[in-house]
Amino acid sequence: MGWPLAVAAMLAVVAVVFVARPFLRDPSPASDRLDELAPEARQRLALAEERDRALAALKELEFDHRTGKVSDVDYRAQVGPLRRRAAEALRALEGGAQAGHERITDRGQRVP
Repeated sequence: MGWPLAVAAMLAVVAVVFVARPFLRDPSPASDRLDELAPEARQRLALAEERDRALAALKELEFDHRTGKVSDVDYRAQVGPLRRRAAEALRALEGGAQAGHERITDRGQRVP
């Protein structure tokens, strides 16, 4: 009568090992390289970075204007193009692929 208990115990151990096997492995991503993103994901990342750069530049310009580092004339000359860059990046992000074919340079110029 002892061998059925031994077989049941071995079967239980095998079942536990089989079920626990995925949890015992170290998780590792297939790849964490950014250059392996899909083209659409790369485009969205570039647009998000452009949006962040434009918004950061606007924030810095506002701060410099408030602290007197930038004159009213210079502020008015710079704020418009920065707002356009930020708005274009936001529109492109919202519009997805149809609006995302152009990139906006730091000087506000569009390039394919």
